Amino acid sequence: MDVRSMTKRELSEYIEANRDAPDPALLSEAAGLRDEYYGRRIFVRGLIEFTNCCRNNCLYCGIRSANRGINRYRLTKEEILECVKEGRRLGLGTFVLQGGEDAHYTDDVLCGIIRSIKEYAPDCAVTLSVGERSYESYKRLKDAGADRYLLRHETADKAHYGLLHPKEMLFGNRVRCLYDLRSLGYQVGAGFMVGSPYQTSETLAEDLLFLKRLEPHMVGIGPFIPQAATPFGDKRGGTLGLTLTMLALTRLMLPRTLIPATTALGTIDSRGREKGFGAGANVVMPNLSPRERRGDYALYDNKLCTGAEAAESIDQLRALIEDAGYTMDTGRGDSLVEAVRSDRKGKDKVYEYKQ
Repeated sequence: MDVRSMTKRELSEYIEANRDAPDPALLSEAAGLRDEYYGRRIFVRGLIEFTNCCRNNCLYCGIRSANRGINRYRLTKEEILECVKEGRRLGLGTFVLQGGEDAHYTDDVLCGIIRSIKEYAPDCAVTLSVGERSYESYKRLKDAGADRYLLRHETADKAHYGLLHPKEMLFGNRVRCLYDLRSLGYQVGAGFMVGSPYQTSETLAEDLLFLKRLEPHMVGIGPFIPQAATPFGDKRGGTLGLTLTMLALTRLMLPRTLIPATTALGTIDSRGREKGFGAGANVVMPNLSPRERRGDYALYDNKLCTGAEAAESIDQLRALIEDAGYTMDTGRGDSLVEAVRSDRKGKDKVYEYKQ
């Protein structure tokens, strides 16, 4: 199936026809393509959710600034380093620092954390997921030693983006951030929710075409899951079938990209991770955060943080992966997408969206 040559209309029609259940032939082709490039390896990253404070008020997110019903927390540099040390003890080679857009973590603070991690484990990869920042900020973090950056675009349709976010959050700025990160030489992760409110097959098709243009190193795709304390708390969640269809189409669109079987996928289906592997996914991110804080990082209701989702249960995760017919890889697991570094002028040529 030549996904890369399909038009938006062709993609949207295919997505619409496979909303309820993915085509088995599609899943088989996607998994085979993943095996061709990466083999049957599942890469493991240690996830550290270091702050649930956020300045933004996204309509779908449980840690939005307007939510007064959760316990806010921030981890210190020392607490983050303890998480890293635990991850190293477990053999992990990549650490993902994820948090809300928290003004407490200035460039100086984050650079200090990154340098301390790199001093302790110079061969590891440090991934950041801390939202929208300036080009200059991203450069400072890169110079401090950050290797990768995850920033899900959530939707590549400008009008749809406006329905999911407060008016002060601009779609053009989100896209600008992704291209800034690309131009600085980060391994860049984008991604989107499946089944978010007001989403159509056409908007999902636009997501695929946007990813084709961006060519990120990683794409995070998971089902939308409502969180009760948000404006979307009573909306219907995304489905397993449509999420697997989008995972497989993304694998065919971007064969060298790393694609996680997300926690959200495991939350809506007890075998969601394994089914994600069968659709071409090849990354999992067990939780290294302090156990007493995991329940407070409440992006959505019933978020998994125990069992195979917990880093301390890595043997359970290994068994899950091996039982599914794969091999667990705890190394850096770098993307096969070329790490293109371009100047800002070159970046501007591909920056197609205006605010």
